[in-house]
Amino acid sequence: MNKQLREKIVKFRDDRDWKKFHTGKDLAISLNLEASELLEIFQWSGTDLMCEDKIDKIEEELADVFIYGILMADRYSIDIDDIIEKKLKINDEHYPVDAVRGKAKKYNEY
Repeated sequence: MNKQLREKIVKFRDDRDWKKFHTGKDLAISLNLEASELLEIFQWSGTDLMCEDKIDKIEEELADVFIYGILMADRYSIDIDDIIEKKLKINDEHYPVDAVRGKAKKYNEY
C-alpha cells in the first residue's frame, strides 16, 4: 500500500480529531454502508449492467470503501499488503486454475 496515501488518509482523520470515533465496530459499519452506497448505483440499472454513465459516482463510493478499509487496517495495525498476499495465496489454493477456469462456483462446490 502506498505509505504516503495511507498517511494522508490518517492525517485527514487526525486533523479532525475523529480517531476517537473509529472503533472497530463503527469502522466496519461505515465500510458496509459505503459498500451499500456503491451497490445502490447498480440498483434498477436494468440491462445497463456496467452503469458507464455513473463512473464518477462509482469512483467516489469505491474510494469511500477503500478509505474505510485503510482506516480499519490502521486501527488494528494491519499491514494491507501482507494480508492481501496471504488472501491471494489462500484463494489460489481454493481456486486452482485447472479446476475453476471459466466457472463461477464457490471453492467447496468443486
